[in-house]
Amino acid sequence: MDLKVDYAFKQLFGTEKNKQITVVFLNAILQKTNRNSIKDIIFINVEEVEEYDGDKQSRLDIIVETETGERINVEIQFTDQHNMINRSIYYWSGIYRRQMKKSMAYKELRPVIAINIMNFNYLMQTDRFHTTYHLYEDEEKFKLTELMEFHFIEMPKLIQAWKKEQLDPWNDILARWLLLLGIVDRKNKKVYDDIFQKLEEIAMNDKSLESAFKNWEELSMNDKEYAAYEARLKYILDEEAAKREMELRLKEGLEEGRKRIMKEGLEQGLEQGLQQGIKQGLYEGLEKV
Repeated sequence: MDLKVDYAFKQLFGTEKNKQITVVFLNAILQKTNRNSIKDIIFINVEEVEEYDGDKQSRLDIIVETETGERINVEIQFTDQHNMINRSIYYWSGIYRRQMKKSMAYKELRPVIAINIMNFNYLMQTDRFHTTYHLYEDEEKFKLTELMEFHFIEMPKLIQAWKKEQLDPWNDILARWLLLLGIVDRKNKKVYDDIFQKLEEIAMNDKSLESAFKNWEELSMNDKEYAAYEARLKYILDEEAAKREMELRLKEGLEEGRKRIMKEGLEQGLEQGLQQGIKQGLYEGLEKV
């Protein structure tokens, strides 16, 4: 299974039996912003933060609460919907708002961290595969709050860094776990055997990574799970194909409209020119008379 397909990702990282794998994975991401290490998590049902009818169909996120009350939303996107920033802020706000219970004070609201893993390049301002965002004062750049934190991880940039030998998964835990997600690339019909071999070697000394490999293999060999994974992948690719078909039809329609306008404009211009020529000729003839 391609672990960048949200169904496969959630089956590996979003289940109680694999909780310790998820804790290690999240700590690898959050170490960049110097947050305290997570020791335990509770999985939250996505339905609790469902925003509208059918939202669950389009979202297979992982939402967890840490032992300190922080909530973390992990979303993995296989195809580019061109809305990741707005989408992430929208879901962040829902998770943050739904913490509020009767008789609670605003100061009791805990931080919400949004982690977005994307199977495409999105942020053109940088070549870094992992970028983080907070609210800062415009001039002096001090942080306004710890309540809001966004992570964007772009997998193609990670693979590019790997090809350029810029990653050291032996000593970089985050690179190690993200490369695991990158081994199988269903979109481009590739399997990176070199990454697999390297991580398999590292897993001999990393029990969490070894456990992830084992569970990934069991998941991929389960006929029922694999059928569900293929169905989800088909749904995602069909959605992308339908969107692309609509874009092409719109483009064709615009081109046809442009040609028609040019043709009608040319015909109208010739007619106007002919009428103007006749009038000019009459004026000149009358002047000569």
